[in-house]
This record gives sequence, C-alpha cells and structure tokens, in this order.
Amino acid sequence: MLSLGFSPSFLSRAAEAATARKKLLVAIFQRGAVDGLNMVVPYGEAEYYRLRPNIAIARPGSEDGALDLDGFFGLHPRMAPLLPLWANSSLAIVHGCGSPDRTRSHFDAQDYMETATPGVKSTRDGWLNRYLQATSAGQQSATDPLRGVALAKQMPRSLRGRAPALAFASAGAFDVRGDMASARALEQAYDSASDARLRDGARDAFEAMRTLQSAGGDYRPAAGVDYPRSPFGQALREVARIAKADVGLEIAFAESTNWDHHVNEGGAQGQLAQRLDDLARGIAALTADLGDRMADTVVLTMSEFGRTANENGNRGTDHGHGNAMMLIGGGVKGRTVHGRWPGLTAGERRDDLELAVTTDFRDVFGEVVTRHLGVPATALPGIFPGHTTKGLAIL
Repeated sequence: MLSLGFSPSFLSRAAEAATARKKLLVAIFQRGAVDGLNMVVPYGEAEYYRLRPNIAIARPGSEDGALDLDGFFGLHPRMAPLLPLWANSSLAIVHGCGSPDRTRSHFDAQDYMETATPGVKSTRDGWLNRYLQATSAGQQSATDPLRGVALAKQMPRSLRGRAPALAFASAGAFDVRGDMASARALEQAYDSASDARLRDGARDAFEAMRTLQSAGGDYRPAAGVDYPRSPFGQALREVARIAKADVGLEIAFAESTNWDHHVNEGGAQGQLAQRLDDLARGIAALTADLGDRMADTVVLTMSEFGRTANENGNRGTDHGHGNAMMLIGGGVKGRTVHGRWPGLTAGERRDDLELAVTTDFRDVFGEVVTRHLGVPATALPGIFPGHTTKGLAIL
C-alpha cells in the first residue's frame, strides 16, 4: 500500500495543504473496454446505423434517442446527468482516441495505458506515479502518501512506483484491524525496526491513517447530492470526502468495471445502458459535491480500447481500437468534441473493423499534466518516455 523510505512529517504537510490547495486530478478507468460509439454516439454518420442494426442509439428526437451535443455527436440517453456539464462548458470529449499499439488483450492494453508506454512491458512505474516523482523534488510534501490515492482494493498499475501512494476501499476502512492495544503494539514494532526505510515508511502510513480517521467522521455530501450505491459511486463519494478534507490530495483514482459486452450489449436499454447510468450519475454527483473545488479539478475518463464498429452475431461488440475519453473541470475547453473524427466507412475503419485512432491517449494525459497540474514541458519525457506529446488545446 505504501512505497517505503520516506521521512515522517506528514501532519505538518497536511496542515500546509489546507492553506495552499493544489490542483486535483480524478482519474477514472473504465475497465473492460467501453463501447465508445454507443457512449458518445456519431448519429450524424449513416454508416453507424448500417453497422449496428440492433444496438445503435437512435437519432435525437426519437424515443430513447441520443442526447444531441453538436449536431453530429450525442450522448447515450442514460448519460443525461452529464448534460448540464456540457451546457456550462465544463465537459469536453475526445473521440477517436487510443493507443498506437494493436493489442486486443485487455491485460496488455490496460498495462500499456496505465504505464503510458504502449508496446513496452518492462516499464515498472505507472504514469501517475511518475508524475508524483517528477513533482516531488524540493517539496515538503514530497513524501506525503496522500498525494496519490486509489479508491480500490489494490494499487492500480498507474499509481505503482517509487513515489508514495495509498490504496484503500474507503477512508473509514483504512486502519489497523483489532483493538487499540494491538494497533499500538504494531506501530511500536515498526517504529523499532532496524531498517530505516521500513521504519519511516510505516510511520508515514500510520500518520496517514490517523489523519484520514480524524478527517473522516460521518461524511455528509453537499445538499441534494446522491451518489449511486454501487462500488463506483461509493468510491467517488470517498474521493470527495478526502478532497474536501484538504489533506494534500493531488491524484485520486477510481475504477468502473464490467464494460466487456460481447453478448447482448443492448442499445438505449440493457447492459451498457446500466453501466453508463452508474457512470454518469456517479460523476455528476462528484462534481456537484465538490462544488467550487471543480475550478481546480479535472475528472478524466479512460478505457483500454474501444469496440468493433459493427455489432457481432450475439448483438454485442468485440474488441476494437479507437474510443472516447471525457474531461470535466473548470479549466476544460468544454462543449466540444475534440480530435479528428476518422469516420466509419469501409475505407476509414481500421482493418475494416473498428474506429481508427487519430489521437494518442498520451497526448490527452500530457495535456492534463502540463495545462492542469502545471508540470513544465521539460519534465514530460520523464513522465511519458519515448513519446513527444502534442498539444490538443483541451485545457
């Protein structure tokens, strides 16, 4: 849970964070490869309806039709909670986005996206951890394990690395099991360890536990905010709790699962619709709960790859390539679908099967790192090795 080898001055850093709030990135991974063509619907593309006779989302104005965005693209109807964010220009979309690597393996593609090194399996650190490393030099908060937090049962690949980070399902559950005497005994055992890295790292972890416990309490979201009761919705509720506690959070990670719909995917109703409903209601609740803090926050969604442009014989979709990403926040150039739309006709599809990639996902990551989190361009080669990021003017 905690990278070791750091000095234990966390409580003073937490107090400092309360007076100097930092930018926050909330990274949401849609694991399983979401069908971006039914999430952000190219209803202005006639080929879309020919390729998907059973699962396509109807044009705006029809029953259960897409929610019009710009006259060509529309949101899936179950994503209506996000329409106000589009209307106030805080939601932007990048379509035709993905990896230059051609793998159709979920495991490899997720690793490549989380390490931001497509095609390279030997990368040890995740891109979010490399961000923490790049911004830690000379800072008092450099060894603060609450700079990067994953609301997950295990540390995601993107946050693994040399910089300290934490992973837990909820702030309330991040504690030593057992009675107070057992907890004190365990802390004393680590405190007397001969290995300084183990001793100091454990001390930071115990301090982080105390800080979160004192900041937790009976958390109540902002008035009128109702998070989904799903694991994803509750994870975002925890993100808001920690962000509003002002403990120095810079990176928050959450994941939404079960997007791999090879069979009976559905259109306006069905499996995909249910997952998109949970996603949209969760994000809408988070943004409403954070309120004015959204001016300093970006919510970024991602998925390892898209789905085939055509539906399969089981009224589902198979592993594809290009996909859609969403960015939400006060500094986002919203109400725009960014990127170059590659098209869906036979000559435009990659391998005649799927949406082509016209925007490298690392360019979106790079824009967030520089334009939102404030990393100088000179640090980008260390965060995205082997890639020269291109400006996209999303932020």
